[in-house]
Amino acid sequence: MKKLLVAIAMLLAGPMPAAAASWTVDYAKSHLGFQVQWSGEAFTAAFKTWKADITFDPADLAHAHAVVTIDLASEASDAADNDEGLKGPEGFRVSKFPTAVFETSGFASKGGNAYVATGTLSLHGAKRPVSLPFTLTITGNQAHMTGKAAVLRTDFGLGTGDWAGETPIAHQVFITIDLTATKSG
Repeated sequence: MKKLLVAIAMLLAGPMPAAAASWTVDYAKSHLGFQVQWSGEAFTAAFKTWKADITFDPADLAHAHAVVTIDLASEASDAADNDEGLKGPEGFRVSKFPTAVFETSGFASKGGNAYVATGTLSLHGAKRPVSLPFTLTITGNQAHMTGKAAVLRTDFGLGTGDWAGETPIAHQVFITIDLTATKSG
């Protein structure tokens, strides 16, 4: 009788929420970087070391969550002189702020394979809300995601002194991601 009561109680409680799937990023096939106008030219850089903890199911966005931690000292571009400046006291100041973290607070479907992740970017001692529009294709246990978010470097106190103005480095920076992952749970 006790088992019957437990079964009835579970049925009355309604369906249990599905657990969103965990994903393991294939870092060899993935890219995280940024682009900014520098002296009128596009400057593109990548972060060679970063980690993403992702739980996501398109059918269960309420339980989706992601935390991306970026090693700022791993920034690299085709311009070594610029890289050193970016890591120094007028840029990322990696000696004091070695990492940046983006943590989602929600996901929304925009129809088809389009989504928006909202969250907080912690960078250079500042925390600001960020929206990351992205597209996602899931085939079996494989996922491919691309996205691009616009942020203002000045919102994070990046670029002081000669670098505080809109020139030579634009205030708007585009964070880019091209991610490949395998379902792990």
